[in-house]
Amino acid sequence: MSPTVFKERGYRFFFFSREESRMHVHVMSGDGEAKFWLEPELQLSKSYRYNRHQLKEIESLIEDHYHELIDAWHRHFGG
Repeated sequence: MSPTVFKERGYRFFFFSREESRMHVHVMSGDGEAKFWLEPELQLSKSYRYNRHQLKEIESLIEDHYHELIDAWHRHFGG
């Protein structure tokens, strides 16, 4: 199961269930995919086919929705 937290500008932000416990979010679009750590600070974990401009745009969207992502993580995984 991979619940979508939000979609914006063609990107889907979601979690994979039963994955590692460190807080993170996955991002996918027709152009590529990426994973960002949410703790201890926002940081790119890995990226496939996104250019620097796209990664900056994604990071900005994560910053805009940071609290929403954290709340969704806690609702989905507990704690």
